[in-house]
Amino acid sequence: MGILRKTGALLAATAGACLWLNRDGELRETIDIVRRDVRAIQERDPAAHNMVEALTCYSGLHAIVMHRLAHLMQKQGLPVVPRIVSQVNRFITGIEIHPAAEIGEGFFIDHGAGVVIGETTEVGDNVTIYQGVTLGGTGKETGKRHPTLEDNVTIGAGAKVLGSVKVARNAKIGAGSVVIHDVPADSTVVGNPGRPVRERGRKVGAADVDWTHLPDPVADAMRSLMRRVMEMENEFKTAFPDKKEEIERVQEEGERELDKVFEYFDKGE
Repeated sequence: MGILRKTGALLAATAGACLWLNRDGELRETIDIVRRDVRAIQERDPAAHNMVEALTCYSGLHAIVMHRLAHLMQKQGLPVVPRIVSQVNRFITGIEIHPAAEIGEGFFIDHGAGVVIGETTEVGDNVTIYQGVTLGGTGKETGKRHPTLEDNVTIGAGAKVLGSVKVARNAKIGAGSVVIHDVPADSTVVGNPGRPVRERGRKVGAADVDWTHLPDPVADAMRSLMRRVMEMENEFKTAFPDKKEEIERVQEEGERELDKVFEYFDKGE
């Protein structure tokens, strides 16, 4: 029943769009873009075994098809109906995309549930986002108030990109991050608030995402701090030889506690 309901809604939306928009070649152009969205699923998700599966089983694709129709209606100046289509889209797929949002070709929403994309959002080509992502605003400001994502950006599950920020080409945003500042090209952002970190010796891309080995700036800072503390403790042993045994005992206790802390940070590496 779920698949039938989704398919029926898509057919109804498509029929309505065809009646209103069958002019100037814009509908044909939109259909070509949707074909590219389908190919994006097959290229980026190994679970998509064939085109039939991609067309029938991916809520992210259903959401972007309905959005492209709603966006086309919005561009043609049709009142109210684009917002209604957007709300039907949200009810069926769990994905909310404002009809005015500009979204490029090859857009892939993996899993999809809980995704929110605001009115003035601009998305480039070959962008991938995961479930729970918000491309939102930061308040009641007017004008351009939502993010701009350039080509080949990837945003992990649950990440929030807020305000009129720019995420540059090939950037990657880690799961659960909160981004409120511009993100440079070919970088990875993690944390809350999100900060860019550099992956050692490897260009960051959108197609070969390895979410289990993202840098952890908090753990790196702790390691750096503890190295300095250990150096100071060794200097104390030299400066105060009569307290050497006491210092070594404290060091051993501290190292045992630190092992527990870093075991937590290193879990999964």
